[in-house]
Amino acid sequence: MATLTEVRWHGRGGQGAKTASYVMAVAAAEAGWQVQAFPEYGAERRGAPMRSYVRISDGPIRLRSGITSPEIVVVLDPSLVETEEVAAGVAEDGIIIVNSSESPQQMRQLLGNPPAQVYTVDATQIALDTIGRNIPNTPMLGALAKVSDTLTLEGAEAAVRKQLGEKLGAAVIEANLKAIERAYEEVQTQ
Repeated sequence: MATLTEVRWHGRGGQGAKTASYVMAVAAAEAGWQVQAFPEYGAERRGAPMRSYVRISDGPIRLRSGITSPEIVVVLDPSLVETEEVAAGVAEDGIIIVNSSESPQQMRQLLGNPPAQVYTVDATQIALDTIGRNIPNTPMLGALAKVSDTLTLEGAEAAVRKQLGEKLGAAVIEANLKAIERAYEEVQTQ
């Protein structure tokens, strides 16, 4: 039976959840895994809540639905903790990473004490400091690389270069790589 890891990203339009999920999928594919990544939008406008999904497996992926029982949940916008059920269905041994300056203990309470491990990283501040814009997606990739075995720091950096290299200039790519590295170092654990 194939090993399958499911990751659900929560964000708002314009924060880069879709891009981050695709970068994650590229990193996994480069490592030899089978992958599937796709977004789910409500109202397609900047600032509207949206989800993006990633499946990683050592065998063919035949599922074609949204992810309701993820092993990993990544939340790019902390306001979604209050308006969306971001922890819904997370595995008991799962991981929740939230872009927040709050401690993991405080976030656990805000999330309703889910059974998963809760991590926080101030990806917004990291993005502002390194990239100069509030786009927290690449810092969240760094945090994800630190707390899970689905992504390595090197894999995230290589996938950012590959996925974004043709779209963005060298200085912007380097700023995103610094954001990944800084979040990798600054993610808070329980």
